Order: sequence, then structure tokens, then C-alpha cells
Amino acid sequence: MLDDRLVVRHGGKGKKIGEILIELGIITNDQLAVALKRQEQDRRPLGQILLEMDAVDDESLAAVLSYQLDQPIVDLAKVRFDTDAIGKVPQEIAARHHLIPVMLREGRIHVAMADPADRAALQEVANAAQLPAVGLLALRGEVDRAIQQQYDSLARMGEQVRAFTAASPQTYIPTRSVFEGLKEDAPVVQIVNLLVTQALRDRASDVHIEPQQDRVRLRFRVDGVLRDVAAIPPGLGPAIVSRIKVMANMNIVEKRRAQDGQITMSLDDRDLDIRVATAETIWGEKVTLRLLERARSLLSLDALGMPPGIGEKYRVLVRQPYGMIVVTGPTGSGKTTTLYASLNEFDRAERNIMTIEDPVEYTFGDINQIQVNAQAGLTFDTGLRAILRHDPDVILVGEVRDTETSQLAIHASLTGHLVLCSLHATDAVGALLRLQDLGVERFLIASGVSGIVSQRLVRKICPDCINVQEADIRTIDTLRRELGVEKRVLARGSGCSRCAGSGYFDRVGVFELLELTPSVKALLQDRATADQIRAQALSEGMRPMRLDALEKVSNDVTSLDEVQRNVFLA
Repeated sequence: MLDDRLVVRHGGKGKKIGEILIELGIITNDQLAVALKRQEQDRRPLGQILLEMDAVDDESLAAVLSYQLDQPIVDLAKVRFDTDAIGKVPQEIAARHHLIPVMLREGRIHVAMADPADRAALQEVANAAQLPAVGLLALRGEVDRAIQQQYDSLARMGEQVRAFTAASPQTYIPTRSVFEGLKEDAPVVQIVNLLVTQALRDRASDVHIEPQQDRVRLRFRVDGVLRDVAAIPPGLGPAIVSRIKVMANMNIVEKRRAQDGQITMSLDDRDLDIRVATAETIWGEKVTLRLLERARSLLSLDALGMPPGIGEKYRVLVRQPYGMIVVTGPTGSGKTTTLYASLNEFDRAERNIMTIEDPVEYTFGDINQIQVNAQAGLTFDTGLRAILRHDPDVILVGEVRDTETSQLAIHASLTGHLVLCSLHATDAVGALLRLQDLGVERFLIASGVSGIVSQRLVRKICPDCINVQEADIRTIDTLRRELGVEKRVLARGSGCSRCAGSGYFDRVGVFELLELTPSVKALLQDRATADQIRAQALSEGMRPMRLDALEKVSNDVTSLDEVQRNVFLA
């Protein structure tokens, strides 16, 4: 066998390939002479010419080159190609020189090729990729097949991405159809871009990439609800995770430790900040992406869905020169959006508005926004101390979560500043007791806090598939008991392509507002219970959140099922 004949020889370095082939009896002197004459005319590698003459077969030539160059033969069937590398070399160069980019490593591009000694080919690759090129030996037939498969796959995905991105952002494209049919050799760079673009068009706030035993599950959180959107081959999972880690400047080698990162990119003419979190599961690394659009206009309070009665009272509180206004609710209830909308009530040309946030979800002109950076010693309390030295008129604190921050915020409200902040509590009255739990004395709370807004978000009935149908007995009884209205026909969403069959599209807030009136402040200082404070507030006209929610059901904005999913009705 040829391999046996090569083993007994003492290395092929320094010998010409034609000489080795003649010594092995693979070609004749006449064949070599013809090949050399052709080489003088077109300056191509000798091995390539001999292959075209059928003087030598692919396997024999590769074995001899391996012997001559002292290089192993790469089995391309076992290679996972790096689409970033392939994208750096035009297909025309790859086909002409019978080479295929394999990977990018340590600032060099590695290419599998029929003749790694072809310096002209390597130089052309280096020029195209703008990187030094390293040749790896592979069978020419395998290289040619890989060129066809990899570049065709790249072209198909490119066409899909171009067609997808050329469509209007308002054009609905079912997510499952975008990702169905993906193969394990699909270009990962294109997949990640496609994934983020589709998430934007689906109005997703979060993207979940979840490895399973037999697939990678893709889920989007849209209007606060997670939904399955597609399943892709399990082999794509690690490549997608690695690509995202590279984009987020994360450690691609570290898999066991949870990591956080950030990606800044532009898609569909929209500038994005993407917060990335990874965690190891039993089937591999899970990735969660939080999509934040950097350029976003401030909403008005009316656009939030704040009912007129609450909106008018809240505007009075916001326009006071000092005091503390608290917005409370669970994670994902729209607290940050309400705080930002509150800033829209000010003349920003005449006010020094400063914020301390973690993270800065949206950026706005004329507002001085500070990002918490715990590693640099910039926390909510240290940031708030710094803000107080900058002559602020209005201070927004992204979240009050500790004693120092809560006490500083109260102090600021008592010294001539208007402080807007968010706090985790179940309702407006509960926020008062939460501040006490954080170490703020009741008399300071009574002196500093002007009002508390508690809120939730509910999905709105989709306008494209809205229809009316007879209400069920439970809904009729609830509306009669709580609102005193008799309504037997209500709107529902039947499900359509725009709302992905859910019957809901977009969300609206439901609110309650607790004003700290003199009587409420007196009860607070007298150490009254939450129930006593709530009863007093209700007697003075506070409208519970559940009534705002039920009015939105009665007005065909949302459904009772949606209200019960998000708002405690007892």
C-alpha cells in the first residue's frame, strides 16, 4: 500500500513532489515532463495539474503531500466550519484554489486546501481576509464538496436574511417559518442576526435560548408572556452561544459559571442595547437576551392607560417642587416606563433632571442619566450622594432596595428636591410599610412621601381580530358586583397572525394612587396597620387597582381572564 511505502522512507522534506511520486512509482517520467510543461504555462500547483491529467488520484496525492510537508490530513467530515471565517473569503477564490476556510484563531485564518504549499493561494486568502493565512492539508474532493455545501448554505441564509430585512418592519412574518428547516451547518452569524431581528419585529422584550435533550428551544417574551417560537437542531446550540458570547465580550471558554454581558448593535434602523445572561443547565448553556431600544421617546401619562381621575391627581403630585413619589409593583409591571413618563411633565430646559439607574434602559436628551457600576463603587446610594452635589431639581432613583438609598431619597425629598423612585411592594399601602422595613422612620415617611402609585400591566385585546361575544356568567357577576354595570356582551380577540393567535396585542397599565393626605399621615405616625391606612384612603376616594382593571374589561380594552392573571381581585 502507498502508506506503507511512505512509512519506510526517512521524510519527504526537501524533495519535490514530482520526485517523490516517481520514486513511489505512481507516475512516470513522461507524465511528469508533460505536467511540468503545463505548469510553466499557467503557474498552477503541480499536484493540481497531475490530478487533472488523471495521473494521480486524490488520496495518493494527499498522502504524498502529507509525507512531503509533514502535515496530517484533515478529515473535513468532522470539521465544524466557522461561518465568520468563510465569510471573509469570496467563493471565487475558494473554488479557484480548491480551499475552504475552517476557522479564525489567534488572529489568523486557517484554510483546508488540496495543496498547503501553494503560497500564491495563501497570499490571496490573506489579502481577502486581511489576516495571515495558515494552510491545512485536505483531500481535494472533500474540499470541493465543502466549498459547495458551505457557500451554498451561506448564500441561502444570506438570501433569507436579505428578504427578511427588506420586508417592512410592520410586516408580520411567523417566527416558526423563519427558523424551520435550519440545518446544523447553517451559518451561525446569520442565525443570531435573524433571531434578534425577528424578536424585534415580534415586539419581544426577552429572548430565551434553551438547550434541551433533542433540540434547542427558542422562546420570546411578548407582552409579558413567554411563548415557544421555534425549535432548532441541538448541534447549533453551542455555536449560537459562542457567537453571542463573542459579541458580548464574554469568556467563551467558561461554561460552568454564570456570566453577564452586553451587546450594542443596530438592526432595522434601530439602535439596541442587548443585555446577555448565561447559565449552565444539564443540557448545555442557556442564554437570555434582554432587548432595549436606546432611542425611545418619552411616553405621556395618558399613553400609559392611567385613568383621568388618577392621572389628574398624579400630575398635581409630580408638579410639586419637592417630595417623594414612589411607583411600586412587581418586576415587569412597567414601573420604569411610568417614571420616565413622569419626567415628560417637566420643562427639561428649566430643570436639572438627574437619574441613577441599573440598568439605564432607555436614553433621553436633556436628562443626566447615571449607570450603576458596582465594580467601580458606584451604587444607588453612592450615586445618589453624588447627584445631590450637582444642584438637581428632579431626581429619579431606578430602585430603592436598601437602607442607605431609602434614607438618602427621603432626605433629598425633605431638602427641596422632587424624588421619583421605584420600590418592590404588592400595593400602594404596602410600599409605606416596605420603606419602614428598609429602616426609614414613620415620621420621615409621612413628612417626605407625597404619593404612591401601584401598578400592573395587562394585555390589550388585539384590534385586528377583535369581536364581540356573549359574556360568561362569572364576568357578568363580577362587573355587576364591583362596578354596578350590567354588561352581557364583551370584546375578545379570536387570534390572528398579528397577535400570533393569542388574541392580545400590546399592553396597558392598571393603577391605584395613594395620596398621603393629613389623615393618612397621622395614621402612619400613630403606627396604624396597613388595613387601617387602606380603609382611610378608600374613604377619602382612593380607587383600588382592581376597579381600574375591571373598568378596562367593561370598556373592551382587556379581558377578565387577563385581569385575573395579573391583578389580585379578592
